[in-house]
Amino acid sequence: MEILAFGVQADEKPLIERAFGDHEDVRCLDVFLNEDTAPIAAGHEIVSTSVNAELGAEVLEILAAGGTRMVAQRSTGFNNVDLATAERLGMTVARVSHYSPYSVAEFAWALAMAVNRRIVRASIRTRDFDFRLDGLMGRDLHGRTAGVLGTGKIGEAFARIAHGFGMRLLGWDVAENPACAELGMRYVPKDELLTRSDLITLHVPLMAETRHLIDAAALKAMRDDAILINSSRGGLIDTAALVGELRAGRFSGVGLDVYEAEAGLFFLDKSLQAVEDDTLARLVTFPNVLVTSHQAYYTEDAVGQIVDTTVRNVLDYRAGRRSENVLVPRS
Repeated sequence: MEILAFGVQADEKPLIERAFGDHEDVRCLDVFLNEDTAPIAAGHEIVSTSVNAELGAEVLEILAAGGTRMVAQRSTGFNNVDLATAERLGMTVARVSHYSPYSVAEFAWALAMAVNRRIVRASIRTRDFDFRLDGLMGRDLHGRTAGVLGTGKIGEAFARIAHGFGMRLLGWDVAENPACAELGMRYVPKDELLTRSDLITLHVPLMAETRHLIDAAALKAMRDDAILINSSRGGLIDTAALVGELRAGRFSGVGLDVYEAEAGLFFLDKSLQAVEDDTLARLVTFPNVLVTSHQAYYTEDAVGQIVDTTVRNVLDYRAGRRSENVLVPRS
């Protein structure tokens, strides 16, 4: 039977078709799964969804009514899935529990370097043959302090990069990572990390406990010249509070690959439409802010691993097997 894959990017499509080729028939759609597009899945037992799919109760009800019995999400995060409703409906839900941590860590470091050294502003100037250096001064990161919030696989990979650049390391997590400790990372309370770090990067999952982990108070605790990087989930930062601090002239640089209201915006072309999100519109106007469109994971290596794991999740479902990727088991 045919699998329906929602939210497939052009670069991703051949990888999906090749990976599924010997096992399952798959049809790729570039539209994202939401309440309006869910009826398309009628008659498909298995659907595969992208990171920004809306899998709340209403969408799951529509999918179940159309015969869908499995959702294979092509992402690690699952804050967008109503797991209780899926279980009630007897739907299996699986995710990709891990993929290349280097893809996200390297991109987070690239954001940090870009905002620190004003790369985007410099590129725009030179396109206009403006070769002045005014306003382009950055800082050496060597010898400064990187604060890593979340020291799992991605946080560890980022810490290794920062260590290679000669930075001191502070960490915060519910459990210490021995590999990070071997790099010289010192684990401290969150408040201490915020006040002592020159560069702060977020690598924690979005849950009820971590929503607005960086809230108004946390932002005020940070150094005025700090660099803040988020390549994890947009909801980790109170964006309205961040805009308020930026308006006050704070922070040397902010790099965001995610945004808490990105659903319905990211991965889409909105260039010919009026921007209705006033917070995002204001955010991108700051000269010390760089916003990218949730692309940190988007390397051939990581996407290849995501697709391969998705195929295995589907084959496991067919065979009645359960793995670490299953969030709601087959009933």
